[in-house]
Amino acid sequence: MNAEDRIIPGGRIADGANGFGYMPGFGNAHSSQAEPGALPIGRNSPQRPPLGLYTEQLSGTAFTAPRALNRRSWLYRIRPSVRHGNQFKEIENAYWKTAPLRDESDLPAMQLRWSPIEMPDKETDFVAGMRTMTTCGDAWTHSGIAAHVYACNASMKQRVMMNCDGELLLLPEDGALRLVTELGILLVSPGEIAVVPRGVKFRVELIADSARGYVCENYGAALNLPERGPIGSNSLADARDFLYPPAAYEDLETPVTYQIKWLGKFYETALPHSPMDVVAWHGNYAPYKYDLRRFATIGSISFDHPDPSIFTVLTSASDTPGTANVDFVIFPERWLVMEDTFRPPWYHTNVMSEFMGLVYGVYDAKPGGFSPGAMSLHNAMLPHGPDAAAFDHASNKDLTPEKLAGTMAFMFETRFVQNPTAFASDPARIDLDYTNCWDDLPKKFKAPG
Repeated sequence: MNAEDRIIPGGRIADGANGFGYMPGFGNAHSSQAEPGALPIGRNSPQRPPLGLYTEQLSGTAFTAPRALNRRSWLYRIRPSVRHGNQFKEIENAYWKTAPLRDESDLPAMQLRWSPIEMPDKETDFVAGMRTMTTCGDAWTHSGIAAHVYACNASMKQRVMMNCDGELLLLPEDGALRLVTELGILLVSPGEIAVVPRGVKFRVELIADSARGYVCENYGAALNLPERGPIGSNSLADARDFLYPPAAYEDLETPVTYQIKWLGKFYETALPHSPMDVVAWHGNYAPYKYDLRRFATIGSISFDHPDPSIFTVLTSASDTPGTANVDFVIFPERWLVMEDTFRPPWYHTNVMSEFMGLVYGVYDAKPGGFSPGAMSLHNAMLPHGPDAAAFDHASNKDLTPEKLAGTMAFMFETRFVQNPTAFASDPARIDLDYTNCWDDLPKKFKAPG
């Protein structure tokens, strides 16, 4: 039995032609009900909603945002969210950090790399297992991001969380996740991503004994599909491959710990019932998943290595056109066929900051020392590029068509300088030999005459 075939106590998951009942289409106006007749027809807020439910609107944008950018959903739930606790107490979460955070690191301006974080040796769930590596921008003003990693060996059980500071993009690297949200359930495996919008309640359950992966916490504008420009109307990420969950709910009168993250602080309250009680919903503001292996890559078929921008899956716009709050970029399987071309990424210095990770396989520009679960940071205006071994190989190989197979690297690229946290600045965690990878690049210049 697949994880998504399991019944939530007090609810059900709708059947669907694609096996799990997922609804395809990025940003579409979806609608779903876990009980027949729960969804009002022809109106959003009837005087007496069906089945004794409460009507509640969840808005991810201002009411007056342009129609093409407006994100909101109507929820029909057993109790309104105002009944989900009002006696919150502040709690400590020492490792999940929020921008602005500029005083935790005294690292010099340098390229950084970290090995995969270790799995916990005691029971640790997704929230407790979160470790912030970098932050930038300001969650108070809805700008910037935080780059996290998580390592956990337990499900959240009777714990539910809501993040008010930003949306969460999850990239499992080791172990699948069963992501239970108030709007439905998503099963997310390595090679896939899931996005939980700001203000949506969720719980993370493990499929195996442990799990590890990466998280981008986006404080800025919600992630959206990038414009294709001269590429035209096809390729890159296709809207139909983004999947939204059917409604599923819990009608449970059992104690639940409910936590919220708000302006970088964590608060907790005890509820006598589950807040995951949305019986029906409709709209375009909801969690979703996407299989990164469905990304249709674009590349040169003549010469030169194109900009990595052509590998952008999702983008969060800023107030500067063409300069993203954050781009989520991947480097998946693809063919390289360019003539008279240095095929790996070229050496470059970038105004954007790049946090990179590897889900599986080998990254062609760093074939050694960069394993799945590892991370690197090339901050704004710090030069970087292939290591010496990759340079030598690419400079001397026969340029026959070549397929980069079995690989999935990614990058969180942002307009802001990313600040490593105290956790990330621990010398025991940093690959102190990273910059040595360029030491063997020889001087090859020979003046004419």
